[in-house]
Amino acid sequence: MRHALVNDSRGTVVFGIVRPCAHRLADGLRTEWMAHLCGLCLALRADHGQFSRVVTNYDGLIVSVLTEAQTEHAARQRRTAGPCPLRGMRTAPIARGEGARLAASVSLVLASAKIRDHVADGDGLLRRRPLAAAARRVAHGWDRAGARTGAELGFDTAVLVDAVERQQGIEMLAGPGTPLLAVTEPTETATAAAFAYTAVLAGRPGNSAPLAEAGRLFGRLAHLLDAVEDQPADAASGAWNPLTATGTSRAEARRLADDAVHGIRLALRDAEFTDGRLAHVLLTHELGASVDRAFGTTACAHEGHGGSGTLGGPARQDGGLRPGFGQQPPPRPGKRGFLAGCAVFVGLCCTCRICCADEYEGPWSRKKREGCCDRSDACDCCENCDCCDGCSCCDCG
Repeated sequence: MRHALVNDSRGTVVFGIVRPCAHRLADGLRTEWMAHLCGLCLALRADHGQFSRVVTNYDGLIVSVLTEAQTEHAARQRRTAGPCPLRGMRTAPIARGEGARLAASVSLVLASAKIRDHVADGDGLLRRRPLAAAARRVAHGWDRAGARTGAELGFDTAVLVDAVERQQGIEMLAGPGTPLLAVTEPTETATAAAFAYTAVLAGRPGNSAPLAEAGRLFGRLAHLLDAVEDQPADAASGAWNPLTATGTSRAEARRLADDAVHGIRLALRDAEFTDGRLAHVLLTHELGASVDRAFGTTACAHEGHGGSGTLGGPARQDGGLRPGFGQQPPPRPGKRGFLAGCAVFVGLCCTCRICCADEYEGPWSRKKREGCCDRSDACDCCENCDCCDGCSCCDCG
C-alpha cells in the first residue's frame, strides 16, 4: 500500500473514500454532488484532453464543493452538459469555474504520482519496459498539465509533488514503533494545501486556516482508511502497509480515524460558508460512514440488502451482513494495474455498463459496483439528512 494521496492503493484512481449514499442525500444535494463530479470530469477534458478524465475521483471533487460553498450564489457557475453514458445519456447541470479547475489540477498531479509508484513497483503489465516507459510519459504529461492549470489559478503544485517525493523516503525508514502519523504527514500536507487554497479562490482568506486544518485531517483519514482496507490484500501479496510496518493495531487506527472525523467537524465550524450544506454532509456524515465501511462496522443499512446504495461505491461481495469491528472483511480479488484498469474503464463506458448494468466490476479495484441507473430514490432502511434548515441528526447544525 502506497500513496493514499489518490486513494485505494494499487489501482483505483476514479473512486475515493467519500462515496455518498444515494439514500442519505436529499434530491437537491444529490444533484449538486453530481454537478461537481461531472464538472471535475469535464474540466479535465476541456483543459487536458479525453484521457485525463480517468483521474476523476470522488475525493478530488470536494475541492470544487468547498470553493463553491464559500462563493456568493450570484457568482456560482453552471452550464448544461450534453448526454453522457455515465448519466444514462441524460443532460445535467454541471459546476464549472476555478473550483473545478483546481480539483482537476490536484487530481492530475496526484494521479501522476500514483502512476510513478506503480512503475517503480513493477505492478502488473508495468513490469514490461515499453509499457513502463509509456506510463512514465503519461505521468510526466500529467505533472506538467496539473502544474500549468495550478499556475493559471495561482496555486503552486510543488507542495503536492514534494509531499509525494517525501512519502517514499518516510516509508523506507518506517518500522515497528514509528508513529503512524509520521507516515501520514505528507498526505496531510498535500490535502491541507488544496483545501486552504479554496478560500483564496473564493475570496475568503479568513477561511484558509480552518480549511487547512480540515484538509490536514482529511488527508490523515484518507491514508488511514486506505491502509485499513488494503491490509489483508497487502499481507497476502507482501506489499508494504503502514499499519503492518509500524505495528499499529486496528483499534488504534480506528481511534485516530474517529478523532480525525471529529476534528474536521470542528474545523468546518470555524469557517464561514455561503451555503455549506453539501460540504457539511460530505465532510461530516459521509466521512463517518466511510470510517464504518472501512472497519466493517455499520454504515448504511441499505448495503445489507444486496446493493451498496452509494453513488458509485462498492457493493457487498458476499451478500451478507458486514463483519463486526476487528474482524477481517472477505478477501477481495486482485486489483488491476493502472493501464489495464483504464482499458476496462473505457470498455465499461462504451458499452454503457457503468450506467445501465445492475452490477459491474470496478475497472481498477474489481469491487462489485451498482449501475448509475439502478438506484432507487426510496429507501426504508436509512435516514435522509437534509440540512436545509440545520442538521437534526447531530449537534453540528
